[in-house]
Amino acid sequence: MQNNMTDCEEGEGGPNSQGDGNPKESSPFINSSADTDTEKTQQYDGKSMALFEEEMDTSPMVSSLLSTLANYSNLPTGSKEHEEAENNEEGARPSKKPVKAPQLGTLMGVYLPCIQNIFGVILFLRMTWMVGIGGVFGSFIIVFMCCSTTMLTAISMSAIATNGVVPAGGSYYMISRSLGPEFGGAVGICFYLGTTFAGAMYILGCIEILLIYIVPQAAIFKIEGLEGAEAELALLNNMRVYGTIVLSFMALVVFVGVKYVNKLALVFLACVILSILAVYAGVIKTAIEPPEFPVCLLGNRTLTSKAYDICAKFIEIDNETVTTKLWRSFCDSESLNATCDEYFINNNVTEIQGIPGVTSGILAENLFGKYLEKGMTLEKRGLVSNVDPDSPTTNSNRYVLADITSFFTLLVGIYFPSVTGIMAGSNRSGDLRDAQKSIPIGTIAAITTTSTVYMSCVVLFGACIEGVVLRDKFGEGVNGNLVIGTLAWPSPWVIVFGSFFSTCGAGLQSLTGAPRLLQAISRDGIIPFLRIFGHGKANGEPTWALLLTASICEIGIIIASLDAVAPILSMFFLMCYMFVNLACALQTLLRTPNWRPRFKFYHWALSFLGMSLCLSLMFICSWYYAIVAMGIATCIYKYIEFCGAEKEWGDGIRGISLSAARFSLMRLEEGPPHTKNWRPQVLVLVSVDAEQNVEQPRLLSLTNQLKAGKGLTIVGTSVQGTFLDNYTEAQKADQSLRKLMETEKVKGFSQVVISSNLRDGTSHLIQVGGLGGLKHNTVMVSWPRNWKQPEYYQQFKNFIEVVRETTIASLALLVPKNISSYPSNGERFTEGHIDVWWIVHDGGMLMLLPFLLRQHKVWRKCKMRIFTVAQLDDNSIQMKKDLITFLYHLRIDAAVEVVEMLDHDISAYTYEKTLIMEQRSQILKQMHLTKNEMEREIQSITDSSRGSIRRKKPPALRPQHSTEEGASVAEKPEDEVQLIHSKNASSPTSPTSPAAPPGGGTATWTDSKSGDKRKIHLAPTPEAGKDLFSMKPEWENLNQRDVRRMHTAMRLNEVITKKSKEAKLVLLNMPGPPKNRVGDENYMEFLEVLTEGLNRVLLVRGGGREVITIYS
Repeated sequence: MQNNMTDCEEGEGGPNSQGDGNPKESSPFINSSADTDTEKTQQYDGKSMALFEEEMDTSPMVSSLLSTLANYSNLPTGSKEHEEAENNEEGARPSKKPVKAPQLGTLMGVYLPCIQNIFGVILFLRMTWMVGIGGVFGSFIIVFMCCSTTMLTAISMSAIATNGVVPAGGSYYMISRSLGPEFGGAVGICFYLGTTFAGAMYILGCIEILLIYIVPQAAIFKIEGLEGAEAELALLNNMRVYGTIVLSFMALVVFVGVKYVNKLALVFLACVILSILAVYAGVIKTAIEPPEFPVCLLGNRTLTSKAYDICAKFIEIDNETVTTKLWRSFCDSESLNATCDEYFINNNVTEIQGIPGVTSGILAENLFGKYLEKGMTLEKRGLVSNVDPDSPTTNSNRYVLADITSFFTLLVGIYFPSVTGIMAGSNRSGDLRDAQKSIPIGTIAAITTTSTVYMSCVVLFGACIEGVVLRDKFGEGVNGNLVIGTLAWPSPWVIVFGSFFSTCGAGLQSLTGAPRLLQAISRDGIIPFLRIFGHGKANGEPTWALLLTASICEIGIIIASLDAVAPILSMFFLMCYMFVNLACALQTLLRTPNWRPRFKFYHWALSFLGMSLCLSLMFICSWYYAIVAMGIATCIYKYIEFCGAEKEWGDGIRGISLSAARFSLMRLEEGPPHTKNWRPQVLVLVSVDAEQNVEQPRLLSLTNQLKAGKGLTIVGTSVQGTFLDNYTEAQKADQSLRKLMETEKVKGFSQVVISSNLRDGTSHLIQVGGLGGLKHNTVMVSWPRNWKQPEYYQQFKNFIEVVRETTIASLALLVPKNISSYPSNGERFTEGHIDVWWIVHDGGMLMLLPFLLRQHKVWRKCKMRIFTVAQLDDNSIQMKKDLITFLYHLRIDAAVEVVEMLDHDISAYTYEKTLIMEQRSQILKQMHLTKNEMEREIQSITDSSRGSIRRKKPPALRPQHSTEEGASVAEKPEDEVQLIHSKNASSPTSPTSPAAPPGGGTATWTDSKSGDKRKIHLAPTPEAGKDLFSMKPEWENLNQRDVRRMHTAMRLNEVITKKSKEAKLVLLNMPGPPKNRVGDENYMEFLEVLTEGLNRVLLVRGGGREVITIYS
């Protein structure tokens, strides 16, 4: 934004004339460096603004903001600056003067430039031919369809152009800021290519006029005497040579200075208007006195002018019959008895008027089209010729022939460039005094004018000119005159020279505008490899862009045929117009708050109709060109999306994304997903260090491998503190997460929660992560390292709480152990196995995860093995068969093995392991007791000791007492129950002494199947009279549930280690957490024993629902 102070500030109507008299800030935006604290104090002192002093650094005063916006001027980096820069290059650069505000109005700024760009070469060179071939009806339909398309596009463009200030980027700016950088870049490039090929088309039209109608003798490759393909090739080679020369000259003119092009623009525009007026004058004259333009026909075939001097076979001179040049063209000698062409002998020669006049009634004959094959002769309707259908056409070079095969869609493609140019006004938006008023009025008025001229020309050409002359593309039957020139008054040369200069001017305008468009795209930086074309001369002239434009333009010159180049640029312009309509329709339908156009006469239905017309016309013109153009646009779109689209322009596509996301989220809320649609939506819980860097980056590598870049992923962490004090740290942590996600190619979202403690923060993430139906169904958390060390006590406590919360929330849980040894995304396993130990059914997660992992290149070469455990009373052979069948129906390829685990006696080592585990858990607990907890712990030890004495009484009494104690314990508050850790873990005198070997067992979790009340099972103790410190543990005093669990863990570990020691990854059912928090340390120990000796283990806990199905 340029904040230019204009002359009106100090004069009448300036912003300061009604202000408060205070000096304006140099910028109303954030952190203006011009104001010191003293100036601010002076500026806001005594204004009742002290309440807002804290906001002054970031928020401007309203008066200051309005003042700056009022002085905003929007001069483009266009021709005006280039001219000024060129004028200033000779001397020293003057000090920057205030630039005058743009002064162009609707007429000079929009209407006339649009008129100049719309009227062009097609009107003069192909319009009459189109009317002759397609008929008045067909041509009128084509003109109406094309003009309707541009009118609808102009309405959409007017709405966009009046929705705020449009900088001098014209259509490219409008599309890119409405549809985003991807669409903007793709359509911008298409518009650039269209403008470039338009330059080639104008140059080819210029050469065609020069070589055919002005100086035919200047042809380097002589056409005289050549027939058919040879003559066509010679003409095309002439076009290529002269086209290259003219293109080089025009590029040099543009390079030297665009000011010369601008100065000649009015001259070229005058030529166009004079030519059109000459045509209308000629039409009026035909009603009074039709001009003499005779056309000679042999039978009903049109003869070329060079084939005859007199339109007769022979003439009488002094009572003597003399043969004419026409006779000699069809006969082998001048004599009357010479051998002549059969068709020549059988048909008479007639002469008709080429322009019978508007009152002649020729319109009825020209109403309907007459499409021709290439090489067919032009024949007049209504005349009968005597021709032998079996005899071949001879002397074809004497007739006027069709040079191309014509059909309706070809006419559409050739004609459409004559209605382009409607963007000329919006491209100059920076030069306009009031762009929001001038662009709609000027553009729509210009389209209305040109459409009226085109439609009237279709009718008038059909009403004035003979059909065979209309179909004569190069005027071969009317002495080589330009057909539209034969109608003009006072002379055909008015049209010839007028059209020549107008095509020259249009070509220069294209070569001026296209490089600037490419420069604007390059400077936006959305397409990285085009950045070099953003540079230019010191005055900003786009030198490199001009060079590329000339090179692409040369491609059109090499094609050399005007009829072949026209459909190419039609594609690119139609695509551009289509996206302008799309942009307007989207903005209207999405009801974006910023969508407030001053132009009110638009509707989304009109925009969609315009878009549909554009798309239809693309395929009508040429379906293969349309596919190529859309392919180019798609490639550019994907390229920008892949590596260049880092712009945020508040575009409509973002609005579509928001609307689509809202709609989809609402649909997801309608019910839980079907099993077939289930996929892991992962919440990855990571921890950050003091520098807010992620401590377990391999968690994200595993996530990427599991998700293969698809599905929802939320990477969350918590920061300890308060929101007010630690917001900066949270932002830093969020950036760290995003950076790591980008590195690991994890597509998803990051979420950082600030909480007073990490435990609550993690709980909040699990509870509130995601939105609506798009919530996580799986939690991934790393195994707590060094959990046995006292300083990591809280860490493993938090881990177990996560396990509990996921269980209650019915979320699946993934716990990778030894995460640092997991492969990165760049590694590849060339062989190996992924082993699944399926011990309990948890919904199929264990089956689904290896399948998902093997979709990623890291695990692709690994084979899957599934192990399941058979008990003593299981039929292992039948189990294996059933499992193979199950996997077959699941369409999962895996080897199957059933492992038999018989009931072995519990070994001494198991008892020792359990004993050590309980001792360690006691020590860990006591190191974290507070003073009150210690006192209550001592009391609990005393109570439990008394209980053990009572349990030594006869068996008949034991159930009663034990029930009473169980009831008394159950009646205690939950927090008190949690504090009863052990009955003999410490002495009253030294409660924290780690040297005291606890002799008894510890209270552990129980299965809640036996009853609703929570029970704590207390292991029996030795004799009560023994000293607690001197007591040695005995195996029978251990909690038998713990012993059995330890036995299971050790037996499973033994089997798993034996079978899967060399596996690349082991997936294993994760046992459930303790029902209460008393046995947390034991739970961790069991998991540790279960996974001991394995390198990579992924503990999996299902969420309680089926996630895989055999049905399609």
